[in-house]
Amino acid sequence: MLDNLNPATGQIIAKIPNSNHADVAKATDAAKLALPNWRGLTKGERINWLNKIAQALEERSEDIAKTESMDTGKPIALARRVDAARSISNFRFFAKHAEQLTENKFTMADATNYVIRKPVGVVGLITPWNLPLYLLSWKVAPALVMGNTIVAKPSEMTPMTANLLAKTLHDIDFPKGVVNIVHGLGPSTGQAILEHPEICAISFTGGTETGKIVAKTAGPMFKKLSLELGGKNATIILDDADLETAATGAAKAAFTNSGQVCLCGSRVLIDAKIYDAFVPKFIDAVAAMKVGNPADESTDIGSVISQQHMEKVLSYIELAKQEGGTITHGGQRIIPNHASLQNGSFISPTVIENLSISSRCATEEIFGPVVTLHKFDSDFEAIEMANSTQYGLAGSIWTSDTTRGKQFAKQIDSGILWVNTWLHRDLRTPFGGVKNSGVGREGGDWSLNFFSELSNICVKDD
Repeated sequence: MLDNLNPATGQIIAKIPNSNHADVAKATDAAKLALPNWRGLTKGERINWLNKIAQALEERSEDIAKTESMDTGKPIALARRVDAARSISNFRFFAKHAEQLTENKFTMADATNYVIRKPVGVVGLITPWNLPLYLLSWKVAPALVMGNTIVAKPSEMTPMTANLLAKTLHDIDFPKGVVNIVHGLGPSTGQAILEHPEICAISFTGGTETGKIVAKTAGPMFKKLSLELGGKNATIILDDADLETAATGAAKAAFTNSGQVCLCGSRVLIDAKIYDAFVPKFIDAVAAMKVGNPADESTDIGSVISQQHMEKVLSYIELAKQEGGTITHGGQRIIPNHASLQNGSFISPTVIENLSISSRCATEEIFGPVVTLHKFDSDFEAIEMANSTQYGLAGSIWTSDTTRGKQFAKQIDSGILWVNTWLHRDLRTPFGGVKNSGVGREGGDWSLNFFSELSNICVKDD
């Protein structure tokens, strides 16, 4: 068994199985056994099941939020607004999207081609600790509605809402064996999922280095593969931006979930003409964020995920000083004035200036409450700076001229760009990155296509 800790208190809150190859084999056998009946349902019947799951989770929404807050150290208000709400809406979205899905038909002079979707089979889902049920449901829902059965491994650091999902499925008499949750470590449990010859597809969200291991294992086995990996995203403040709006937006993009979102804007690039006017407003927005007890309704920033991760983030802050950076705000561990939180993993939101755009702290993914500020003298230089890392997941551009913003965004090597907003998601659109930020896309048709095998049937006219 493995200890599961609440990162805000350092206390053990659960124990989970340290599963091995034999456990994954049992889960895969259950998924194989359940596959014929599940894929044999009509699409409408599977859609009905997704809606039943959404309703059952909605009835447990507060339980989801409290469990997620306890397991991750994130503020309860954030867990309600994002984790619980989005986990529910993911099932409803894919139910509706699948209902509206039409099969393609291509007519020739003497024949008709029918493009149909078939289930892939048993699929493996491996999800991270930062948005546990949110990202698990983002994969489970489209996999189910397309007729697949599932072997899923949540992060060993945040297993509790995956377990809650399993209990919910049990309580609504969801067909047994269709969804199998296997807890454990990446090198053992996760690797067993990757290596199992009868798991036909792998959908992975996590760090880039782990993604390389996933690709190295699954690629030679010709499994379908989707990798949503890391980011070092740029928030770009153009010279005509509304400074108040941009400062608030940049602070939110930098420090939501303690900066532990792959989409966070951890590099803020600012036109030199407005740098001195923008930075104080940005610092004010950051300073207004309350760090502390995740259970407090007014808390904006909770703990990071673990003591180990806290030490990693703090080591990057020390590295920034060695690289010539100036800590403008934050930069240290916080011990909240609350007895139960004395061993928690809290870090003040940290703003660093005067670093080179090519420094390690400005190019490596820290994945914590740390942001670096950089000046640019022209749009061309800003684009070069934004594209100067190995990553290409997301970014945002702030300007009063939306046409300019759109043209600027086209020149950034990223899968997702926002203009005058951040994390504003339409679930129908493609989600994913370029370069070392991943392979493939999720969302809408892209998710349904990944969890399907597309076949063409050509029928010759009489």
